[in-house]
Amino acid sequence: MDLFSKKKEFLKLPNAQLIYFPNFISRPKADEYFNTINKETNWQHDDITVFGKTYKQPRLTALYGASGKPYRYSDIIMYPEPFTYDLKIIKKEVETKSQVKFNTVLINLYRNGSDSNGWHADNEKELGKNPVIASISLGEERPFHFKHRKLKTERHKLLLQHGSLLIMKGEMQHFWLHQIAKTKKEIGPRINLTFRKLIDQ
Repeated sequence: MDLFSKKKEFLKLPNAQLIYFPNFISRPKADEYFNTINKETNWQHDDITVFGKTYKQPRLTALYGASGKPYRYSDIIMYPEPFTYDLKIIKKEVETKSQVKFNTVLINLYRNGSDSNGWHADNEKELGKNPVIASISLGEERPFHFKHRKLKTERHKLLLQHGSLLIMKGEMQHFWLHQIAKTKKEIGPRINLTFRKLIDQ
């Protein structure tokens, strides 16, 4: 049985390219990756300031990379650790599917339904003009909400399955916002690997 699937779905959107592989990683291997990454990752719980108020981010994070470049977002600076064995394997398969070479992965751990990520775009200057973001989901399924900045009728959601791969490319980070919203449902943890390419400034 193949560990990585070729089945994919194209989502037709204005000002964006979105490609979804619902069963990119087989369930047994996705279970294994979830357990290993959850156990081996040195999770951070950073403070974040929004509208002058500082509080703990509603999720845990970690950064791994090959370039040694720090990553900045929301006044947080993260410094990468070297890629682990499992992250290298996943990165290689993601690069094959996306035809993009990545040098960094930002990992998020959503511990339960109270953990979230608010409306945002991955448009930091370190990512370049039209970045390709490749997102692996492991663990609990969570809805991925995305909306166009100007076209109010363009609001969508996609349930990100355990072992799935979502690739965002084109102008998406200029014209769209996305989030993982809070939920009152009792749900288990989810790990999200977002592969990126940091460039020289």
